[in-house]
Amino acid sequence: MTESAPSCRFCGGDHDRIAAYDAPPEGETVFGISPYRRTLWQCRRCGHVINLHGFDLEASLYQGAYAEATYGEKMRATFAKIMGLPPEQSDNRQRIARMNEFAEAMDWGEPRSCLDVGSGLGVFPAGMRESGWDCTALDPDPTATAMIAELASVDILTGDFMVVEARRRFDLVSFNKVLEHVREPVEMLARTSAFLTSRGAVYVELPDGEAALADAGPEREEFFVEHFDAYSAASIALLIRAAGFDVLSVERVREPSGKYTLRAFARPSPSVVA
Repeated sequence: MTESAPSCRFCGGDHDRIAAYDAPPEGETVFGISPYRRTLWQCRRCGHVINLHGFDLEASLYQGAYAEATYGEKMRATFAKIMGLPPEQSDNRQRIARMNEFAEAMDWGEPRSCLDVGSGLGVFPAGMRESGWDCTALDPDPTATAMIAELASVDILTGDFMVVEARRRFDLVSFNKVLEHVREPVEMLARTSAFLTSRGAVYVELPDGEAALADAGPEREEFFVEHFDAYSAASIALLIRAAGFDVLSVERVREPSGKYTLRAFARPSPSVVA
């Protein structure tokens, strides 16, 4: 069991251990990891939360196994169920409404284009298309992209975002609950500048570990094994700045599903663009 944690990657602060797990908490997808031992730590200075363990998540979860374990044969039914939710009950519909509000505030007009990185089930690209966006879905899992092409009727890219070529540029690049799943979120976010139009912006949505701990404790889904990090209002801003972007807004929301979420819009810093 890990008994110490490195300094916070975002602010350099020290961590306090706030939980230790020897079995998956209730509600976490069972991936067959054994022995199951991990610890949860929170930065004293900025409130950022990290999961420490030795599990090989890249191999066991994200090369097809994650989608199969999470959705399996019910993937199509899950897609239909989420798409059929009324707006007041849908995280996705409220997310898309926020995208439209932002685009209008930026005076983008139409057409508007979006690259969604890590599209998973495809409900977000599908909803964006319905809302009038030209949306492309990118995911490393060919099972997911094949289903997205079938159900969402959007363009797809299958591959690792860190190596795929930027063959076109987009007004918006979105990371909906994606960066908490990777070990190098700063590098991943920084790469989006190659995919943005001159007016383009990035949307980042992450689990709000700070609020979840304050309200509910460490058994929440925000801290499940597949999340390397859960963020705070301070650390999401620090992430964005470290990647070479300026923060346009940061919002803390409790979604209809009950998830504690941070969402932010950002644009490349002028010094980076120059």
